[in-house]
Amino acid sequence: MLTTPETNNEPMWERIFRLLRWNKPEGRLILMIPALWAVFLAASGKPPIALVGVIVLGTLATSAAGCVVNDLWDKDIDPEVERTRSRPLASRALSVKVGIVVAIVAMLCAAVLAFYLNPLSFWLSVASVPVIVLYPGAKRVFPVPQLVLSIAWGFAVLISWSAVTQNISQDTWLLWGATILWTLGFDTLYAMSDREDDKRIGVNSSALFFGDYVSIAVGIFFAGTIGFLGWLGYVQHLHIAFWISLAIAGLGWTWQCIRIQQKDIPSSAYGEMFRQNVWIGFIVLAGMIAGCF
Repeated sequence: MLTTPETNNEPMWERIFRLLRWNKPEGRLILMIPALWAVFLAASGKPPIALVGVIVLGTLATSAAGCVVNDLWDKDIDPEVERTRSRPLASRALSVKVGIVVAIVAMLCAAVLAFYLNPLSFWLSVASVPVIVLYPGAKRVFPVPQLVLSIAWGFAVLISWSAVTQNISQDTWLLWGATILWTLGFDTLYAMSDREDDKRIGVNSSALFFGDYVSIAVGIFFAGTIGFLGWLGYVQHLHIAFWISLAIAGLGWTWQCIRIQQKDIPSSAYGEMFRQNVWIGFIVLAGMIAGCF
């Protein structure tokens, strides 16, 4: 897809803004949520404000870098997909050279923030980089690339939790498990809108892998998320506010599972459900914080 006159008139900063996906904040926030779950639970609801700031900025920088790396991988695939063909690298509004520079700058910003953390958290941050960089390639060789994305999301829990406690405990792994399953659930929903394009192009996704059983798979992922979060809430002795928030989340996920079983559901609905998971995640976060007191 060639650049249009409108794209040519778009200022460079706006093109970079779109490349970083900062025009779509839900994708940035949904990585921030498990990181905040971890930092607040590890600190019993009262983490240092400076650390929260580092975690927030770190997730913004990391997700920005991940988006650019993804678009560099997919610059020749994205023009073939309705949802992605207007992205700056796909539409040739930005060059590959600019994309590489932006990715390096974003990674350097994340690296500077990582130096604020303790050694364990720092090296976990380093370990997350290959997963983030290789994830876009997973869709070409791995039948469920969303699992690779989920592992990348899981690093947000490990890094943030260890930033508070300087260790990884059983509670950390419970939250990690919840995050892995939640990410599999909401990203499978997201992938459902691209099924026809992905099938035509020949790339993999969990939405294609599970086929006619995709709604059951999403239901299992969300049920598992509730199970891990409930287990964590029990061992952490969280109070009633957490259980109320988890019940609200459960209702939201149940409604989504019912909706995706409907026939002739518009493709835009999957994006809407993805965005709803941002709100669900923040509701659970609020319950976690309140449940600590």
